Amino acid sequence: MSDETLTTLGPDDVEQVEWDLAPLVDGDADAGAVRLLDDAADRAAAFADAYAGKVAELDADGLRDAMRELGTIAELAGRAGTYAMLRFAVDTADPERGALLQRVQELGTAIETKLLFFDLEWAALDDERVEELLAADGLDFCRHHLRNLRRYRPHLLSEPEEKVLTEKAITGSGAWSRLFAEVTSAIEVTVEGEGGPVPLDAALARLASPDRDERRRVAEAVTEALEPGLRTRGFVLNTLLYDKAVDDRLRSYSNWLASRNLSNEASDESVEALVQAVRARYDIPQRWYRLKAQLLGLDRLADYDRAAAVTEADPQIPWPEARDLVLDSYAGFDSRVGEVVRRFFAEHWIDAPVRPNKRGGAFCAYAVPSVHPYVMLNYTAKRRDVLILAHELGHGVHAALAAPQGVFHQHTPLTLSETASVFGEAIVFGRLLDRADSPESRLALLAESLEGSIATVFRQIAMNRFEDLAHTSRRDGGELSVERIGELWAESQEEMFGDSVEVTDGYRSWWSYVPHFISTPGYVYAYAYGQLLALSVYRRYREEGEGFVDRYVEMLAAGGSKPPEELAKIVDVDLSDPGFWDSGLDLVAEQLEAAEAAAREAGRVPA
Repeated sequence: MSDETLTTLGPDDVEQVEWDLAPLVDGDADAGAVRLLDDAADRAAAFADAYAGKVAELDADGLRDAMRELGTIAELAGRAGTYAMLRFAVDTADPERGALLQRVQELGTAIETKLLFFDLEWAALDDERVEELLAADGLDFCRHHLRNLRRYRPHLLSEPEEKVLTEKAITGSGAWSRLFAEVTSAIEVTVEGEGGPVPLDAALARLASPDRDERRRVAEAVTEALEPGLRTRGFVLNTLLYDKAVDDRLRSYSNWLASRNLSNEASDESVEALVQAVRARYDIPQRWYRLKAQLLGLDRLADYDRAAAVTEADPQIPWPEARDLVLDSYAGFDSRVGEVVRRFFAEHWIDAPVRPNKRGGAFCAYAVPSVHPYVMLNYTAKRRDVLILAHELGHGVHAALAAPQGVFHQHTPLTLSETASVFGEAIVFGRLLDRADSPESRLALLAESLEGSIATVFRQIAMNRFEDLAHTSRRDGGELSVERIGELWAESQEEMFGDSVEVTDGYRSWWSYVPHFISTPGYVYAYAYGQLLALSVYRRYREEGEGFVDRYVEMLAAGGSKPPEELAKIVDVDLSDPGFWDSGLDLVAEQLEAAEAAAREAGRVPA
């Protein structure tokens, strides 16, 4: 990479790597967000006047015009909503940001309520009429979306009922989710050796320390920090478990996960097959954790040992080095993809530093097709953070390439949404592995990658199992005590660990900082689905080389314009094959075998 290129990539100091949200609101800050929503509300009112009660009368031209206007309204509301959410994410304690988010959510809900009639009337049309309309030209930008809406027909209520549920959500599930985000973002951990309390993410990062006493102390400090608000977070979970039970009953869903499966365009049977296939291979993480205990000189791991580095080397990777490595890796794969990644750095689409009251973790916000995606990190200069950067930029590449599909088809179902991120992570990992110059360094990298796979496949299915236990227990037996929630959490984790890891008493409260259980119930299995799919796709790339690249880019650029099975076929993957999950799991097992071989070669375990 040339020096001239590097000068366009933003600041070298990670503390200055902040996103620029001005494009979302035309440079008008908070007032711009409100203006966009006011415009969307006016257009929604006019749309309702023009089309309410008349969807059945539309011809193909009328349907096309209506969908284009709905797309415009969605863009306006999406820009405002993304701006408010991203502003809040980096400082959840700022009352002005919280107030703006609440206002935007309320206005957005009012718009959604105003437009509910369209989906309901469309769903009520008979199949023959729908097929006649969808066969017309000019509907490529929304055809798959309109077909998908029809899949919800058995679960839709009357228009007045739908309006009530939509309007009340802002003070119901939405309010509880916001409360959870605020209280977890405010958690600070008092860790020995720091000048003062540190954010939860920063404390959790220290569980990678090579010093076991430090890991134990950090884990105890995290448990202590989680304790004060534990009952509040437990009440939030209980409330949302019951809220979902009521919603599922009213909508006639057969089980707690059925609505998520429907939105993912996945059958209950296929998801159950995934869950059972992964649970049947829990021997893979157990085998790794036994090997890891040997590498660490322990008889058995405790839960706080799982993130420990298996070598003494714990390299710090400054932001400029991480940025350049990730960009070079993506550009080396394909120049089109590399140019998208360059824009993230050069045009301030990333917010990277750890800050007090910043939301934990990392994510990519697709925003809207008319602007661009954004990536949020909590970059602590660990090698794992480099792979997280690569992961989230994979999401960003997917969002940017699919933007021409428009607001109805930019997003894929969750089951495919991890494909580009895991693929990008694999590319960067491959680059790191190629640079490793000793068995010890290869072992360290293979261990990190393997643990990433375990976290994304096996741990997410274990968390799915926890959700299953929590939702079914709440429906069968009423409100769950904090102690009972902890027991269910431990049960799901112990099944995955077997006898390879000791689950300590303190770990029983660690479910309580995971946002997915609160804001997106049922989400987590999509990580495993996406990881196994992405590993299969990456294997095809390794086998086919350059001939694969164009098909891969074509798949990403298709966004969610086709069913998942058709998208996967672009890269010759058959999602209907019952052996698909085992094939992906075999790749993880191969990675474990490579780590075992590297450990023997490095002289860390008996040959």
